[in-house]
Amino acid sequence: MRYRTLGAGALAVGAVGLGCMPMSWGYSASQRDGEGSLRALHAALDEGCSLLDTADMYGPFTNERLLARVLKERRDEATVATKCGLLVGEQHLVANGSPAYVRRACDASLRRLGTEVIDLYQLHRPDPEVPVEETWGAMAELVRAGKVRALGWCALEPSDQRRGRAAAGGTHGPTLELLSRVQQVFPVSTVQAEFSVWSPGARAELLPWCEARGVGLLAAMPLGSGYLTGTLVPGGGFEPDDPRARHPRFTAEMMAANQPLVVGLRRVAARHPGATPAQVALAWLLAQGRHVVPLPGTRRERWVRENAAASALALTERDLAEIARLPAPRESWG
Repeated sequence: MRYRTLGAGALAVGAVGLGCMPMSWGYSASQRDGEGSLRALHAALDEGCSLLDTADMYGPFTNERLLARVLKERRDEATVATKCGLLVGEQHLVANGSPAYVRRACDASLRRLGTEVIDLYQLHRPDPEVPVEETWGAMAELVRAGKVRALGWCALEPSDQRRGRAAAGGTHGPTLELLSRVQQVFPVSTVQAEFSVWSPGARAELLPWCEARGVGLLAAMPLGSGYLTGTLVPGGGFEPDDPRARHPRFTAEMMAANQPLVVGLRRVAARHPGATPAQVALAWLLAQGRHVVPLPGTRRERWVRENAAASALALTERDLAEIARLPAPRESWG
């Protein structure tokens, strides 16, 4: 595993990380397997995927407790990234950025994770009712108190906001304005945003902003929630409680319309013995910049090891040019 530095060298992590959310949240509950997830976590550390990304709301709370079972044995091998600022309400998610809440949330995460320090503490979503400088200032106090090593920002937006951004040309302008404000309070070490062959918008503004400041760009949903693996069949269906069953991206029509992306990744993979479309998609992200770290989410050991191997896949100029010529992905917002 190659390693990459994030936040002006504040953190050194494996070039491919692990998104832990699917182990406890966001996908079919019937397919969750606690023991299988533990094997996946151990496999990630075995392969050098040291950045383990979680959040207090995943479960809620159960994902951090799951990680604690592995950290108890292998804390020194892991870079623990968790989040605060987003609560699970009865009907929808609720942002909370009050300084008092941030302090309580950090202490609670430390207890659940069974660790004395959180390597990367991320703001899941800014609270529109609280000046972002106040929230970020409280998080900075946690660094000074020795409870947190570095701070990160999540630029993952609710679907209605993403729809508005798409209508306006996909700009990250509002995110950059907020980042510039909090950067004046305390250094931003990482920004987490959706970034993939399917959703490449971060290349326009967000990636250059991060590169200019040595800020790590954590690529969330780097495999398009599984679509870019080539293992999903258009119209094949999902479990009823799998959010993809209701997401406009995963209708049979939209999945069929975006098949040229998967076909293109398969074509590139065929030129690299043993490579898969998923590995090509991850290698493409790694080729976008030295501070980019994809966070593929999975709960299965097999996929963890396949994803980790993408760090050794070197795409050629021909490969990158071919991917650049793939048709623009189609979006549907229902």
